[in-house]
Amino acid sequence: MNRKKIAKAQTLKTGDFQEFLEEQLCNPEFKKWYDYYGKQLETSYKILQMRKQKNMSQTELAKRIGTKQANIARIEAGNQNLTLETLQKLATVFDRDLRVDFVKQ
Repeated sequence: MNRKKIAKAQTLKTGDFQEFLEEQLCNPEFKKWYDYYGKQLETSYKILQMRKQKNMSQTELAKRIGTKQANIARIEAGNQNLTLETLQKLATVFDRDLRVDFVKQ
């Protein structure tokens, strides 16, 4: 997937992002990679949104979950696979419950 498109998507407001995503999903190549990486990117974007809603810097979030700022940047860019342990730490920081579910298609 084109890194420039990902970077642009990360700077959009939520409503704008949905519109951007719908446009991009019309492109078969984009859709192929979105389907492949979609959940990872959705999770990354959600983490970014929650951090910004809390007015928290990447450095502060990193300290709170016991990692480095660079790791938070990679997480938010969708460039890092997350363990359940890391997801649970993030959920705790954001006062959320973590749910993992396997849904039949």
